Amino acid sequence: MTENNKEDDMKIHLLIALGSTLMFSLPAAADPFAEADIKLGGEMHDKLCVACHEQKYGGKDGSDIYIRVDRRVNSPSALSQQLTACTTMLNLDLFPEDEMHIAGYLNKNYYKFK
Repeated sequence: MTENNKEDDMKIHLLIALGSTLMFSLPAAADPFAEADIKLGGEMHDKLCVACHEQKYGGKDGSDIYIRVDRRVNSPSALSQQLTACTTMLNLDLFPEDEMHIAGYLNKNYYKFK
């Protein structure tokens, strides 16, 4: 085998390894709240968020806040930050994983961030 063939083989193996790494990392990147318990997040949302959102933004369930044209939340990190802000303002005493469950619920049903 010539030196050029060895280099070509190494390049091919490197490309295969890189492609495999990217391929297997894509599913994890597909859902920013993959660890969220969607059902629990929905229950927490209904209990803790809906009444305030109905009062401030209208709609039968307060969901107008999520679908309005001028919404503040335009990324997964903005959604997490907004949940933390609401938790703090309303003194809800939620754990970060509770906020993640709510974020997962909201993302699945309204935002659909990847």
